[in-house]
Amino acid sequence: MEGFLRISGDYSDWNVYRKSVIICDVTEMFVNRALPPGTRTIDQMRQAARSCKQNIVEGVSDRTVSAEMCIKLLGVARGSVRELLEDYMDYLRQHDLEIWSKDDERTLATRAYCIKNDEPRSFTAKCRERSNETVANIMLTQIRQMDSMLAAVMKKVEAEFVNQGGIKEAMSRARRQSRGY
Repeated sequence: MEGFLRISGDYSDWNVYRKSVIICDVTEMFVNRALPPGTRTIDQMRQAARSCKQNIVEGVSDRTVSAEMCIKLLGVARGSVRELLEDYMDYLRQHDLEIWSKDDERTLATRAYCIKNDEPRSFTAKCRERSNETVANIMLTQIRQMDSMLAAVMKKVEAEFVNQGGIKEAMSRARRQSRGY
């Protein structure tokens, strides 16, 4: 008999999680370097980046017993990363720096790099070598990819719920199977 719990495995190899670590690590590097010490924006950006990562972890873990909670927490992660997107856009605008268009060759090159590279240390090291303007634009691209990835994961959890039901239905099926009906 198959059990009803879908125990989550190791999420650390999931691309969406690894991208969230990059966002967290690069944001920490960026706020330490680009923003005046003690400003509220530093705490806001740190918390938004951390919230994205931590809510992915909690959502994946809670998925074992609740698709609803998983979707809610992934939604919180998505809201946090969108808040961070606004912070990076504000930084660029408020410092009279360029915001690359989606068709800019730098954006296209960044998009291709972000898709293929999800190792946090090397990604952060490369960002250290770039200007604050470039890092903020890289993060706009990375965050937009994360937003899209989170939406896709939420749709996947939704589809699994529609096709397989929730934990109560799985528990009932398991109970019926154990009784032979």
